[in-house]
Amino acid sequence: MAGLAIVGAQWGDEGKGKVTDLLAQRAAMIVRFQGGNNAGHTIVRGGETFKFHLVPSGILHPGKKCVIGNGVVVNPSVLTAEIEELRRRGIDPGGLRISANAHLIMPYHMLLDHAGEVRLGKLQIGTTRRGIGPCYADKAARLGIRMQDLLDEKILRQKIYAAMEPKRQTLRPFAKDPALDLHTMTEDYRTLGHRLEPYIADTTRLTWEALDRDELVVFEGAQGTLLDIDHGTYPFVTSSNPVAGAACVGAGVGPRDIDDVWGIAKAYVTRVGAGPFPSELDDDIGARMRTVGGEFGTTTGRARRTGWIDLVALRYAARLNGMSGMVVTKLDVLTGIHPLSVAVRYLGPEGASFDEYPYHQSILHKASADYVEMPGWDEDISAARRLDDLPDAARDYLAFVSDFLGVPIVMVGVGPGREQMIWTEAAERYAGAAPLVAPGELP
Repeated sequence: MAGLAIVGAQWGDEGKGKVTDLLAQRAAMIVRFQGGNNAGHTIVRGGETFKFHLVPSGILHPGKKCVIGNGVVVNPSVLTAEIEELRRRGIDPGGLRISANAHLIMPYHMLLDHAGEVRLGKLQIGTTRRGIGPCYADKAARLGIRMQDLLDEKILRQKIYAAMEPKRQTLRPFAKDPALDLHTMTEDYRTLGHRLEPYIADTTRLTWEALDRDELVVFEGAQGTLLDIDHGTYPFVTSSNPVAGAACVGAGVGPRDIDDVWGIAKAYVTRVGAGPFPSELDDDIGARMRTVGGEFGTTTGRARRTGWIDLVALRYAARLNGMSGMVVTKLDVLTGIHPLSVAVRYLGPEGASFDEYPYHQSILHKASADYVEMPGWDEDISAARRLDDLPDAARDYLAFVSDFLGVPIVMVGVGPGREQMIWTEAAERYAGAAPLVAPGELP
């Protein structure tokens, strides 16, 4: 046992939280390594629904260390509210640890984020307006404020002043907003610091120690590969790197500390906000997927755009992340749809064909998907617990995806409940079972 990275293989919202929650049963530590409260993980346990934005999904398991790594940007108000909600529902948050080096989202970050989107008008990127981008921008500009700064009032005040000074002109429309008063901001954040102080720690060292003990550490990503600021559909992306390589930076570990990378993908695909979407469905089938799949954002409540599974983009994500396994979620949503379409290449506006993910935005924005059709199924698969329980058409669908990607499928979701997950032998090895199966092979 050592490091296992869980990453989104599409545009986010793939079900990473549920998978992390299941693996947390075997893990000693769960480390969230990037993003902020623009992410949302929904977990259904015992008929109860839990929604997390910053706290790692493993917090529902007593005795687990749940780490918010240095690569995460933290809104301390949101975090304290999540901690209080856990307590209210009888969940002990004592295992939570927050990196002292994690950067803080400040009130001016949220104002700047909102104003920036409004200014773009029809060209809006579709951010959650949670201040994530401006916070990462300040981090890069070395104007960031970190968790550890909450513990020293003098340093906190100086850093807030220094961060706001170059923004004075931009913030002029909000000059009378009481949230931007230096004294108020300092006092408010010092109060939050007192509440969070028991959780602030040297999380990098804690992670090293768990790895040195040969314990399972799960590195939990937010968003998805196609929203990566370097490798995604820029500029319609998030402000961090959701790919597996960022787990090293965002948690403070080396590449050799990560033994496996599992990509999470829906049996179809969704995205929120603007940006290219070659396999998008703007018809009754897309609306059905949205309704049956409950495709509304955990964080924003926005309806998600829906489409057929895109294997061109998935193969790109598999290579970027060095995936050793693929988890396919929400297979049950496809029940009753005939036939099923699978995107296997892109077509350009002038008839050009692209088997690989286009690097040029002008091509990608105009591309449409070219499909292979496969038979669907009508059987209720929600009670399936082994691959053999699935209809032949469902097994064939999974085998086609696995073979195309050259990545074995390790788990399959057949419903929202945590028990509605098929574990293959490849996944069971994290409970002491067999090695990974070959690509395209379904045990």
